[in-house]
Amino acid sequence: MSRFWTDKIASLDPYVPGEQPQDKKYIKLNTNESPYAPSPKALTAMAAEVGERLRLYPDPNGTALKNALAKSYSLNADQVFVGNGSDEVLALAFMGYFAGGKPLAFADITYSFYKVYAGLYGIDPQLIPLDESFDIVPTDYQDLDVSGVVVTNPNAPTGKALPLTDIEYILNANPNVVVLVDEAYVDFGAQSTASLVNQYPNLLVVQTLSKSRALAGIRVGYALGHPDLIEGLERLKNSFNSYPIDRIALAGAAAAVEDETYLKEICEKTIATREKSIIELEALGFNIVPSSTNFVFAMHPEKDAETLYVALKDNGILVRYFGKKPRIGNHLRITIGTDEEMAALTTALKSVLKG
Repeated sequence: MSRFWTDKIASLDPYVPGEQPQDKKYIKLNTNESPYAPSPKALTAMAAEVGERLRLYPDPNGTALKNALAKSYSLNADQVFVGNGSDEVLALAFMGYFAGGKPLAFADITYSFYKVYAGLYGIDPQLIPLDESFDIVPTDYQDLDVSGVVVTNPNAPTGKALPLTDIEYILNANPNVVVLVDEAYVDFGAQSTASLVNQYPNLLVVQTLSKSRALAGIRVGYALGHPDLIEGLERLKNSFNSYPIDRIALAGAAAAVEDETYLKEICEKTIATREKSIIELEALGFNIVPSSTNFVFAMHPEKDAETLYVALKDNGILVRYFGKKPRIGNHLRITIGTDEEMAALTTALKSVLKG
């Protein structure tokens, strides 16, 4: 600890991302990246930006990207906000809409960055327990005295999704605060709440290009909501970093959003591999939580998760192990890779389980 640290720095409990070891080449099934290349149209658009124009600042408003997103969701451009990955979008939303003194409600098992943001902005989390089946129970989100509500749909790391009717229940139960729906994995089998944006002025939908559009490397995320909510995010962004997305990323992101055919293609491939992998993992004795994402949440009743995680890593395969966290300490989160990568996982698990 440095003597130059403020009390705020010393008090933080930073987010720990999935490991990215450099000691050898691994099959990476630990960070929910796409196993497929980005849209060829996105790659072409990014390559076209590599040249003398990089001496110029990017468009601070991300106009072309906003227009592409607005068209994709049948919204207006003033209902779209773009940022440097969905993590930045979430950070600005937490700062702007939830740091008001009252606690913020979100599930006890969900994206762990929410607690980090809460600590950074001095927000008290009000954790709402998932039920025994890892489901979000909508009625648990009524009669709350909170600054806002965050719902991850589908949830992570469980992979379970809520229908739109349940999201609407939560929205109607909390009309005076922002309900943020984090949809990082929505394209793999869930219903997006983007269709509800015009009905609910308190709804903020956050998505990313890192998962279904295979662009984790360029860090682009976005929010959809009422123009007033979006204007609030713009005011925060322009008080912090007017140019959060570079020229290359803006070009690639816009092209990827426009290439809906490719999005559908790689999502369908991922879903097909996921369903095949679930059958194979269940045949090995794993209990699998129903998934609407590009990962599965798995537990073996006879082998603890840490043992499996270490053995797989020794075999050159990375999966996500969450340590001794309550309720999920014996689960592994396994990203869906290619058919070949998942076959290698199955082969390694057969060996480990026999051993």
